[in-house]
Amino acid sequence: MADKTRESCLICQIVANKVPSHKVYEDDLTLAVLDVNGANPGHCFVIPKNHYPIIEQVPDQELANLFGVANKISSSIFENLKAQGTNIFVANGIPAGQTVAHFVINVIPRKENDGINLQWKPKQLTQEEMSTVELKLKEQIENIGVGKIEPIEGSKTLSGPVQAGTQPISEDDEDEDYISRQMNRIP
Repeated sequence: MADKTRESCLICQIVANKVPSHKVYEDDLTLAVLDVNGANPGHCFVIPKNHYPIIEQVPDQELANLFGVANKISSSIFENLKAQGTNIFVANGIPAGQTVAHFVINVIPRKENDGINLQWKPKQLTQEEMSTVELKLKEQIENIGVGKIEPIEGSKTLSGPVQAGTQPISEDDEDEDYISRQMNRIP
């Protein structure tokens, strides 16, 4: 059954080089390609090479790698395409706009007045509704067991082989104002 799903999945066919694509990044776990019907030039899909229909099925280690790649692609879009911003999002499930049954992270270059509208009308909840939602989510999240993400043995990331643990942020990085760095990117 899994083989049939992969054979019929457009994204899996791209991963297997059965459908032509414009690859911008590839490692052992992840592939990033230009969206041929992109919202703006440089719109990329960051996809796991393994078949996972929705985010909840992607193992934490692969998900961390996928978002790391999305971050690097966003940086490249700023630097090389002179974007003023990026949207990084996941359409997770058909009601959320997912059109292919394979997890995908969209990285969309943005410029002022580019005509892309990702805004929605806010829904006002009462305090009681807000408290009910908060309690339901907290209870479920506490049972999930989120913990330290261990690297996949032998896998590679953007900067080479995965190292166990995380690197502390240097004092230089802490001192640098993120917003100032972003504002300096705007042409």
